[in-house]
Amino acid sequence: MTTQNSRPIRVLVAKVGLDGHDRGARVIAAFLRDAGMEVIYTGLRQTPEMVVNAAIQEDVDVIGVSILSGAHMTVFPKIMNLLKEKGVNDVLLTGGGIIPDEDMKKLGEIGVGRLFPPGTDTSEIVTYITNWVAANRSY
Repeated sequence: MTTQNSRPIRVLVAKVGLDGHDRGARVIAAFLRDAGMEVIYTGLRQTPEMVVNAAIQEDVDVIGVSILSGAHMTVFPKIMNLLKEKGVNDVLLTGGGIIPDEDMKKLGEIGVGRLFPPGTDTSEIVTYITNWVAANRSY
């Protein structure tokens, strides 16, 4: 999806850690592509450092992390800290997976964007990303 900006929204979809289940990440990546976004999928077993470095190299607007392993309270804060360390303040960190509501709230308090549980209507994700990029990015 092209915003008022001159290129399609770029989204990096990542699987961090030993979580080997990527069907959901691939489904979301396909829906985002179908919505006109440019999607970079990192593949399985990425480290937070690999994700942040790829996001910078690819000049993405959004990082979407799919996590089912229960490591969300480690992974998301680590990625947020790395983004801050590298001076990247205008990239949305969002994602989804098996994340309890209480943990979603805590992650939101440290700056992580909206997190989506399994079964979320994909149009909700597309709308959220599109609106966030329109409000927060310019290029």
